[in-house]
Amino acid sequence: MTHATPRPIQVVAHRGASEDAPEHTLAAYRTAIEHGADALECDVRLTADGHLVLVHDRRVNRTSNGRGAVSTLELADLAALDFGSWKDPEEAPDWVGDPERTSVLTLERLLELVSDAERPVQLAIETKHPTRWAGQVEERLLFLLKRFGLDAPPAEGPHPVRVMSFSARSLHRVRAAAPTIPTVYLMQFISPRMRDGRLPAGVRIAGPGMRIVRNHPGFIRRLQGAGYSVHVWTVNDPEDVQLCADLGVEAIITNRPRQVLSQLGR
Repeated sequence: MTHATPRPIQVVAHRGASEDAPEHTLAAYRTAIEHGADALECDVRLTADGHLVLVHDRRVNRTSNGRGAVSTLELADLAALDFGSWKDPEEAPDWVGDPERTSVLTLERLLELVSDAERPVQLAIETKHPTRWAGQVEERLLFLLKRFGLDAPPAEGPHPVRVMSFSARSLHRVRAAAPTIPTVYLMQFISPRMRDGRLPAGVRIAGPGMRIVRNHPGFIRRLQGAGYSVHVWTVNDPEDVQLCADLGVEAIITNRPRQVLSQLGR
């Protein structure tokens, strides 16, 4: 009797190699690809003029030298801001004029980077909610994926793109329009209705935070027992990487892809 070799754990670069370069910048994603990441994670928000940009927070205050909500700003407003110098003020002067380290990144540009990569690199795209644009976020996302031929992958993998969200409604919109794109239900805590290891209808991948994995390993086993894959965020400490490996999760989302790959013997 032959046993299938377990697939290696997928290493996903959280906002790019965000320990080494400013999060969500082209430099962070290029670095992640160079370091061997299997996939890239990003957060998308819709600008006032309908562009999907990679910004985690509702407002730009933390990661740029500007202020205001992404949804009230146009792409040109965001393009005028510096999204890199906060990361390392000591080195920031050397980055002046380097758009790869300081410019806001659109999802379209990231899709171009991935399609031009010399090896297959997957994308894990998180839709951020609530937002004033509601379903327009998913609409614009699916429009862009269609342009790159990524909106209708075969039902049986490999899947170049998956969509993640804390919003079950967002994932429902994606599945209704593009049923073969995998969806990931992100969890910061275990809600009472999820305790038995059930996810929203149609979702096949659980996305628990590392704190859930540490405090409730039995919940992870329940999810696995129910047939779900498990993608864990954000896993940076070697002990946490080891725990995820021991539990047999399918993907580790980390700010430090190179170190995690090295620890996993890759």
